[in-house]
Amino acid sequence: MATIAAAAPRSGLPGLLKHPATGKLLLLAVVAAVLVPLANARWASGSWPHALTVDLSEPLGKASDWVIDNRDSHPLFLYFFGYVSNAVVLSVRAVYLVLLAAGWAGVTAAAALVAWRVAGVRLALGTGAAFLACGLLGMWIPTMQTLALMVVAVLASVVLGVLLGLAAGLSDRTYRALRPVLDTMQVFPAYAYLLPVVLVFGMGVPAAVLATVVYAAPPMARLTALGLRGADAGVMEAVESLGTTARQRLLTARVPLARKELLLGLNQTIMMALSMAVIASVIGAAGLGDRVYQALASVDVGAALSAGIPIVLLAVVLDRVTGAAGTVTSAGDGLGEPGSRWTGWAYAAVAAVAVAVAGRLTGRLDWPEAWLVNIAEPVNRAVDWMTDHLYSGVPYVGGTADWAGHFTTWVLDPMRDGLQWLPWWSVLLIVAALAWLIGTWRTALTAVLAMAAIGVLGVWGPSLDTLSQVLAAVAVTLVLGFATGIAAARSERCERVLRPFLDVFQTMPQFVYLIPVVALFGVGRAPAVAAAVVYALPAVVRITTQGLRQVDPAAMESSRSMGATGWQQLRQVQLPLARPALLLALNQGVVLVLAVVIIGGLVGGGALGYDVVFGLAQGDLATGLVAGAAIVCLGLMLDRVTQPTDRRTKKGA
Repeated sequence: MATIAAAAPRSGLPGLLKHPATGKLLLLAVVAAVLVPLANARWASGSWPHALTVDLSEPLGKASDWVIDNRDSHPLFLYFFGYVSNAVVLSVRAVYLVLLAAGWAGVTAAAALVAWRVAGVRLALGTGAAFLACGLLGMWIPTMQTLALMVVAVLASVVLGVLLGLAAGLSDRTYRALRPVLDTMQVFPAYAYLLPVVLVFGMGVPAAVLATVVYAAPPMARLTALGLRGADAGVMEAVESLGTTARQRLLTARVPLARKELLLGLNQTIMMALSMAVIASVIGAAGLGDRVYQALASVDVGAALSAGIPIVLLAVVLDRVTGAAGTVTSAGDGLGEPGSRWTGWAYAAVAAVAVAVAGRLTGRLDWPEAWLVNIAEPVNRAVDWMTDHLYSGVPYVGGTADWAGHFTTWVLDPMRDGLQWLPWWSVLLIVAALAWLIGTWRTALTAVLAMAAIGVLGVWGPSLDTLSQVLAAVAVTLVLGFATGIAAARSERCERVLRPFLDVFQTMPQFVYLIPVVALFGVGRAPAVAAAVVYALPAVVRITTQGLRQVDPAAMESSRSMGATGWQQLRQVQLPLARPALLLALNQGVVLVLAVVIIGGLVGGGALGYDVVFGLAQGDLATGLVAGAAIVCLGLMLDRVTQPTDRRTKKGA
């Protein structure tokens, strides 16, 4: 017995050394032991060495000057970009004039009838009520301006996305080439898209539409490629055995089989286009976004809410209608035979035209002023009361301004100072360790190169400042999101109560979150973090709830039969089995937080967000694009250290 007991410790150490994570860390320690002394001997500074930076301000400045000097004379601008700009302006104006000609009654009837044909009476009533609410709030004309821009941008995004998706779905080489491009486009902050398009097209509708297209096309391309590449192999073999051509196989088999993914891509494109259309208001796009932006500049919460509510209503309606279209399609369309469906659409079109004509004949095209409801004044009074009573001076707990100050002093400042104090090589080692533990050496290499690229671009300090804000916001988001998701997963009543709030928060564009946050917390880094938490929280709650609910019922029943309490089931069964979903929630939380922390540059968030905003405001291409590229690298690094995949898990090291 003594011999066995003595041998146990000796057998435990080799077992520990054979663990994949231990082996990875030991190998990384050996590499660090060799490279770190060399790096310290060559570059003794703790911050990123200046000798390893590349100054892009001069070449980017020359490029910007060349564009400005040749924008009115070079054939590229006169005969290509000029025609593109004119086509966009004419398209948006044509859609806007059609909407105005239909009048408020015609547009509302058409939207409700489309919703009825797609998803039934309940959604039709909700759609009609949403459009009527836009008119009641005095936002009918801005809503039509936003809708016109949306229609053109979404159509162009869908066409571009489908073409790219077809190329990637039918060719492995094209798929491998497009994947990093689409990754970059999706991680690149929406705000940073505005600078190059403004440089080429100037302020106005063309720049807003084209920035929206570039931002909203990637999800359509991704999901189109996913649907085409995931077509059932048995069906494709059967179709090919009939002697069909490649074009026939595409039109009769691949595209119908990918219809669900195509509609999901349309849904995601619409949501991203609406979000970008609001952000594009800063470069002269009229509509609801412009009203929100003006309200943000003057911290007018009532005016912001008057414009923000229609944005949310549009987002919810478009999300529900396109989502219902995908559900009906996948279920086989329960609205009748093909002939009856076409007849129903014909009746709906006739009814919409009849309502529009009736409104025109009666002179009721414009929304009646007598039907306006002014919510700005009571909302501002409520905000003033909250500011007077909650902003500061609340007994025992302090006020929101005190909370923001304490959060900045006790959390954000120490995290920023700690990250900036770390030697640059230690940051790279930490990134490599985290990425390698969750993935492969390729994952670690990608993360390290992305982080090193930030230093090469010369924005190491601001990037670590942004990283500190992201980490703080993610920590708060995960604590609140996991707790709320667990409560929702264990109580259907709690989930039903939370669902409408999550729907509203998840469909609200990023820009809108800044208004109430600034009113309650003032300006600074803490308000930017608060807006990021509110924006990312719904996704974390939903993914957590879904992951916990999808735990194998047999495992739950087995633990229950063994006398486990609810807390034991949660800790020992549900959370371990839902680990992939929880890691996905972490990944999505990081990506969403990063998006809003950058926009927080508008409200004093500083760091990379400020550089992007400054570059756009001053037309400084170098500052804006370098900060945007650093954000892409930061997002890529965070994605690699938080994204679990089956491929990485199976391959190990």
